[in-house]
Amino acid sequence: MADPARAQRLAKRISSIVASAIGSEIKDPRLAHVTVTDSKVTGDLHEATIFYTVMGESLDDEPDYAGAAAALAKATGVLRSKVGAGTGVRFTPTLTFVLDTVPDAARHMDELLARAHANDELVARQAEGAKPAGESDPYKSADESTDDSDGVQ
Repeated sequence: MADPARAQRLAKRISSIVASAIGSEIKDPRLAHVTVTDSKVTGDLHEATIFYTVMGESLDDEPDYAGAAAALAKATGVLRSKVGAGTGVRFTPTLTFVLDTVPDAARHMDELLARAHANDELVARQAEGAKPAGESDPYKSADESTDDSDGVQ
Protein backbone atom coordinates (compact mmCIF):
# COMPACT_ATOMS: atom_id res chain seq x y z
CA MET A 1 0.00 0.00 0.00
CA ALA A 2 1.46 3.32 -1.05
CA ASP A 3 1.40 6.50 0.94
CA PRO A 4 -1.99 8.28 0.52
CA ALA A 5 -0.20 11.58 -0.05
CA ARG A 6 1.79 9.97 -2.86
CA ALA A 7 -1.43 8.64 -4.41
CA GLN A 8 -2.94 12.14 -4.30
CA ARG A 9 0.14 13.68 -5.90
CA LEU A 10 0.11 11.03 -8.62
CA ALA A 11 -3.62 11.59 -9.22
CA LYS A 12 -3.06 15.31 -9.61
CA ARG A 13 -0.18 14.73 -12.02
CA ILE A 14 -2.24 12.23 -14.03
CA SER A 15 -5.14 14.65 -14.36
CA SER A 16 -2.85 17.41 -15.62
CA ILE A 17 -1.14 15.08 -18.13
CA VAL A 18 -4.46 13.76 -19.44
CA ALA A 19 -6.00 17.25 -19.65
CA SER A 20 -2.97 18.55 -21.52
CA ALA A 21 -2.99 15.59 -23.92
CA ILE A 22 -6.73 15.94 -24.60
CA GLY A 23 -6.35 19.66 -25.23
CA SER A 24 -3.34 19.62 -27.51
CA GLU A 25 -2.18 16.18 -28.63
CA ILE A 26 -5.30 14.07 -29.25
CA LYS A 27 -6.87 15.26 -32.49
CA ASP A 28 -10.34 13.74 -32.03
CA PRO A 29 -13.01 16.46 -32.56
CA ARG A 30 -15.33 14.68 -30.11
CA LEU A 31 -12.90 15.65 -27.32
CA ALA A 32 -13.00 19.37 -28.13
CA HIS A 33 -15.38 20.16 -25.26
CA VAL A 34 -14.15 17.62 -22.69
CA THR A 35 -12.77 18.96 -19.42
CA VAL A 36 -10.95 16.83 -16.84
CA THR A 37 -12.34 17.72 -13.42
CA ASP A 38 -10.67 15.29 -11.02
CA SER A 39 -8.79 12.02 -10.75
CA LYS A 40 -8.31 9.40 -8.07
CA VAL A 41 -5.67 6.70 -7.80
CA THR A 42 -6.07 3.50 -5.81
CA GLY A 43 -3.81 2.90 -2.84
CA ASP A 44 -1.63 0.43 -4.75
CA LEU A 45 -1.19 2.99 -7.60
CA HIS A 46 -2.38 0.47 -10.21
CA GLU A 47 -5.71 2.03 -11.22
CA ALA A 48 -6.62 5.64 -11.92
CA THR A 49 -10.15 6.96 -12.30
CA ILE A 50 -10.41 10.20 -14.24
CA PHE A 51 -13.57 12.28 -13.94
CA TYR A 52 -14.58 14.52 -16.83
CA THR A 53 -17.38 16.79 -17.97
CA VAL A 54 -18.60 17.59 -21.47
CA MET A 55 -19.83 21.00 -22.55
CA GLY A 56 -21.97 21.72 -25.60
CA GLU A 57 -20.93 23.78 -28.61
CA SER A 58 -22.92 26.67 -27.13
CA LEU A 59 -25.06 27.19 -24.05
CA ASP A 60 -28.17 25.97 -25.86
CA ASP A 61 -26.63 22.82 -27.34
CA GLU A 62 -26.83 19.48 -25.56
CA PRO A 63 -23.39 17.94 -24.89
CA ASP A 64 -22.44 14.76 -26.78
CA TYR A 65 -21.81 12.45 -23.83
CA ALA A 66 -21.77 9.24 -25.87
CA GLY A 67 -19.35 10.66 -28.44
CA ALA A 68 -16.99 11.89 -25.73
CA ALA A 69 -17.09 8.53 -23.94
CA ALA A 70 -16.34 6.69 -27.20
CA ALA A 71 -13.46 9.06 -28.02
CA LEU A 72 -11.97 8.64 -24.54
CA ALA A 73 -12.27 4.85 -24.80
CA LYS A 74 -10.50 4.98 -28.16
CA ALA A 75 -7.72 7.25 -26.83
CA THR A 76 -7.16 5.37 -23.56
CA GLY A 77 -4.04 3.55 -24.80
CA VAL A 78 -2.39 6.73 -26.06
CA LEU A 79 -3.30 8.59 -22.88
CA ARG A 80 -1.93 5.77 -20.73
CA SER A 81 1.35 5.93 -22.66
CA LYS A 82 1.52 9.69 -22.06
CA VAL A 83 0.82 9.15 -18.35
CA GLY A 84 3.57 6.51 -18.15
CA ALA A 85 6.08 8.80 -19.83
CA GLY A 86 5.04 11.82 -17.75
CA THR A 87 4.99 10.24 -14.32
CA GLY A 88 7.96 7.89 -14.37
CA VAL A 89 6.37 5.34 -12.05
CA ARG A 90 7.30 1.66 -12.27
CA PHE A 91 3.79 0.55 -13.17
CA THR A 92 1.62 2.84 -15.28
CA PRO A 93 -1.89 2.78 -13.84
CA THR A 94 -4.82 1.67 -15.95
CA LEU A 95 -7.09 4.57 -16.83
CA THR A 96 -10.84 4.55 -16.33
CA PHE A 97 -12.93 7.52 -17.44
CA VAL A 98 -16.09 8.42 -15.53
CA LEU A 99 -18.52 11.19 -16.41
CA ASP A 100 -18.55 13.69 -13.54
CA THR A 101 -22.11 14.42 -12.43
CA VAL A 102 -21.23 17.02 -9.79
CA PRO A 103 -21.72 20.07 -12.07
CA ASP A 104 -25.15 18.79 -13.17
CA ALA A 105 -26.14 18.08 -9.57
CA ALA A 106 -24.98 21.56 -8.52
CA ARG A 107 -26.98 23.15 -11.34
CA HIS A 108 -30.05 21.15 -10.30
CA MET A 109 -29.61 22.24 -6.66
CA ASP A 110 -29.35 25.88 -7.78
CA GLU A 111 -32.61 25.51 -9.70
CA LEU A 112 -34.32 23.97 -6.66
CA LEU A 113 -33.07 26.78 -4.41
CA ALA A 114 -34.29 29.43 -6.87
CA ARG A 115 -37.72 27.77 -6.97
CA ALA A 116 -37.84 27.66 -3.14
CA HIS A 117 -36.93 31.36 -2.91
CA ALA A 118 -39.67 32.21 -5.42
CA ASN A 119 -42.21 30.23 -3.38
CA ASP A 120 -41.06 31.99 -0.19
CA GLU A 121 -41.58 35.39 -1.82
CA LEU A 122 -45.06 34.34 -2.98
CA VAL A 123 -46.03 33.23 0.53
CA ALA A 124 -44.64 36.47 2.01
CA ARG A 125 -46.70 38.56 -0.46
CA GLN A 126 -49.85 36.58 0.36
CA ALA A 127 -49.27 36.96 4.12
CA GLU A 128 -48.68 40.69 3.84
CA GLY A 129 -52.33 41.77 4.17
CA ALA A 130 -53.67 38.66 5.87
CA LYS A 131 -55.59 38.75 9.14
CA PRO A 132 -55.60 35.99 11.74
CA ALA A 133 -58.49 33.52 11.53
CA GLY A 134 -59.31 33.81 15.23
CA GLU A 135 -58.26 36.32 17.83
CA SER A 136 -55.15 38.35 17.20
CA ASP A 137 -53.55 36.81 20.33
CA PRO A 138 -54.93 33.30 20.89
CA TYR A 139 -52.88 32.73 24.06
CA LYS A 140 -54.08 33.61 27.51
CA SER A 141 -52.06 36.22 29.28
CA ALA A 142 -51.38 36.49 33.02
CA ASP A 143 -53.41 39.72 33.50
CA GLU A 144 -56.66 38.13 32.27
CA SER A 145 -58.88 36.61 34.89
CA THR A 146 -59.18 32.86 34.73
CA ASP A 147 -62.94 32.65 34.95
CA ASP A 148 -64.21 29.20 34.05
CA SER A 149 -67.83 28.29 33.75
CA ASP A 150 -67.39 25.39 36.18
CA GLY A 151 -66.54 27.66 39.03
CA VAL A 152 -63.16 26.00 39.41
CA GLN A 153 -60.13 28.21 39.35
